[in-house]
Amino acid sequence: MLPHKLLPTTVVGSYPQPDWLVDRETLQHGTVPRVLQAGFWRVPDAALAEALDDAATVAIRDMERAGIDVITDGEVRRQSYSSAFATALGGVDPERPGVVQGRRAGTTVEVPRVVGPIARERPVLLDAARFLRAATDRAVKVTVPGPFTLSQQCVDEHYNDPRALALAFAEAVNAEVRDLFAAGVDVVQIDEPWLQARAEAARAFGVEAIDRALDEAAGVTALHLCFGYAAKVPGAKPNTYEFLGELDASSVQQVSIEAAQPQLDLRSLQTLPSKTVIAGVLDLGSPDVETPELVAERIRAALRHLPPDRLVLAPDCGMKYLPRPVAFAKLQALAQGAAIVRRELEIMEDAAP
Repeated sequence: MLPHKLLPTTVVGSYPQPDWLVDRETLQHGTVPRVLQAGFWRVPDAALAEALDDAATVAIRDMERAGIDVITDGEVRRQSYSSAFATALGGVDPERPGVVQGRRAGTTVEVPRVVGPIARERPVLLDAARFLRAATDRAVKVTVPGPFTLSQQCVDEHYNDPRALALAFAEAVNAEVRDLFAAGVDVVQIDEPWLQARAEAARAFGVEAIDRALDEAAGVTALHLCFGYAAKVPGAKPNTYEFLGELDASSVQQVSIEAAQPQLDLRSLQTLPSKTVIAGVLDLGSPDVETPELVAERIRAALRHLPPDRLVLAPDCGMKYLPRPVAFAKLQALAQGAAIVRRELEIMEDAAP
């Protein structure tokens, strides 16, 4: 059940996987996996299921100890945010991936190759969601790759129609979303980083695909978009989104954005008058741990552009690439910074005539 308080805190999704589970050197310097990679896990196959449960428990407890209100399992069971779901679908060749240009100029990446009708033949994230739900009494969130992004990071050899492909992925996502809510998940978030990267195509059919994916959702829905992980797309980023205000016409209830690292022009929050905004107030491009007061300053800046009952607080995205002690300390600062501003708002309310 979602917390009934102003300025609740959450995470975008990921949290650092333990060193005994993954080779962090490969994780840091390799490309983001779009298909499943052999040798990713450091644990033998016979012990992997138990190891993943243990890693998820570690992430859950860390978020609880840090004081985060709406938690995830840190996506620790995944090689990336999208690969497990995308490669589990019918119509995707599990043996021979395609190759596309990466988000960074001059790079290529292996991606799912669509060779037939997209079909969700079984639940993909449901067992992990049930484990998370049983492991905590906090509100829980599960993330699913969004249909527009899935359609942009694959090779299509079947539909030959970008809109039709996105809508087919949307049907698969929708089936997953419904099962997740039925399992007691409080928030389901679809991750759509490619809305920003491919804004022209997003304007053509992005909102349609999002609404199809969230049709008849039985809980709180969120959507995350970003400029790419700080660990993978270093350097300066734009301070405005090419695709943002368009989401106000969608059915999603919460929109999650990076704001700290890109030093976002927070006036852009005003383009989402009907949405709750999950604002990134932790810069994951820096290993420095923010002070609670710095987090509070970032929260106050966001509150100049939208009311507190429409603001949720989070890190920017890509927490899995940080050392775990740094990630934990940043989450503590997030919870403490939110508490500072929450107390200020309560004092102002008590002082009001």
